[in-house]
Amino acid sequence: MTYFPFSCRFATPFGLGFAALALALGGCSSLDRASAKVAGVVNPYSIEIVQGNVVTREQLAALPKGAPRAQVQAILGTPLLMSPFHAQRWDYAFTIKRQGMAPQSRHVTVVFNGDRLESIDADTLPSEADFVGSLRTPVVLPAAKPLEASAEALAKFPAPKPVPALPVPVPTGAVSYPPLEPAAK
Repeated sequence: MTYFPFSCRFATPFGLGFAALALALGGCSSLDRASAKVAGVVNPYSIEIVQGNVVTREQLAALPKGAPRAQVQAILGTPLLMSPFHAQRWDYAFTIKRQGMAPQSRHVTVVFNGDRLESIDADTLPSEADFVGSLRTPVVLPAAKPLEASAEALAKFPAPKPVPALPVPVPTGAVSYPPLEPAAK
């Protein structure tokens, strides 16, 4: 029989589980440092989030004061917020978040008096062309290298040999082609 002069606390199943947990948590911190080094190189994909209705300057210009609710809804679309506590107020909110772009957010409030449009309170709105232009993702191209060769670089290549012109056969006499449709019986 062998005698150990010290007691081994990690020999129990609980002790082994504790040791495995300590090693796993130690590994997590090293993964965190490794991912921090790669953060500038690899970017995770984030989905595009679009919420609400796009309202442009042209749409607001098409709304006459005193327009009925049906006409306002036909021009601006269904409002995002229609509160039962504020039945005379419709709110149109719009947000868009895209990867690599600054988020856009706009708000338009339409107030009615009875069934007629009374007032419009809106953020600064873009025109349709400006809004469509803001959706395009900017493409960054690397600087183009100059397409020039020095005389020394050109001297390394032999001059191209002239290609002899091949004679083109010219048909003599009448040329007959097969009929396009079969002969009628």
